[in-house]
Amino acid sequence: MKVKAVRIHAQGAADVLRVELVETGSPGPDEILIRQTAIGLNFQDIYHRSGWYSLPLPSGLGTEAAGVVEQVGSNVTEIRPGDRVCYAGGAPGSDAAYRLFPADRVIVTPAGVTDEEAAAVLMKGMTVEYLLNRCYPVERGMPVLFHAAAGGVGLLAGQWGRHIGARMIGIANGPEKCALALRNGYSECIDRSKEDVVGRVRALTKGEGVAVVYDCVGKDSFEQSLHCLAPRGVFVSFGTITGPPPPVSAPLLQKLGSLYFTRPTLATYIASVTDLRASAAAVFDLLARGILEININQRYPLDEVALAHNDLERGRNTGSTLLIP
Repeated sequence: MKVKAVRIHAQGAADVLRVELVETGSPGPDEILIRQTAIGLNFQDIYHRSGWYSLPLPSGLGTEAAGVVEQVGSNVTEIRPGDRVCYAGGAPGSDAAYRLFPADRVIVTPAGVTDEEAAAVLMKGMTVEYLLNRCYPVERGMPVLFHAAAGGVGLLAGQWGRHIGARMIGIANGPEKCALALRNGYSECIDRSKEDVVGRVRALTKGEGVAVVYDCVGKDSFEQSLHCLAPRGVFVSFGTITGPPPPVSAPLLQKLGSLYFTRPTLATYIASVTDLRASAAAVFDLLARGILEININQRYPLDEVALAHNDLERGRNTGSTLLIP
């Protein structure tokens, strides 16, 4: 069966994206075939497309989607045709109408959660789960600085951090995005378009700085983030929106107060099936309890994938973005 799928034959700007007809094939013994109804768009897709992450070419794109199981392989017993499932991670290729995927790497979509909600929350929610719970466990009353607070990950981080009881300080670009962040768990939001971020953080923390900064911006915010940290603070670099940060200087970390630097990835934290399922369960539990709220603020037909990439890359979006096959 031939279906629509996004492909790239070279890495570069959004104009390298192509929507082509590709053959899906039949499930292998441990695979399932998913009819995808909603696809999550993430900055990781831009990294793959642009060349920040290397890919064998030609390649599909996308690492998150939800839909309905159409066929299962001969060894698959826990999932049946007709089940609703979602997934995040793995090799790029989710930007398609149908997809083959390993059965043990999908999550059964809970009753009461729509396919669109699942595709909008799974990857971003698991990212927040590992950042706040495992990479650096955030505690009640702890001052936390989070970049891109009005983005898909940022909004969920604000909500999750509020649930923990942390003091969530966000950074966003412009008053509208700051207002959105404040409605989603942040006690303060710094408008980086007109405020001195370091000075504002120091003022908010009575000169002490924050315990941890979660930075997905990369090169442009690296120095800024370092100078927002309290002694023995932790710099968590989990994204490179503006490019990779410069090499970390050990003497500088010492000089600024025995700081720590880490560069984690979701893939490491959900590498085992046990960790994957535990992380997804934590996300869907908070969603069911009303602690997490999904902001799906953009939807694009799959044919408009280039526009979706451009809008996300240029900071035009807030919350979660979906592609609809």
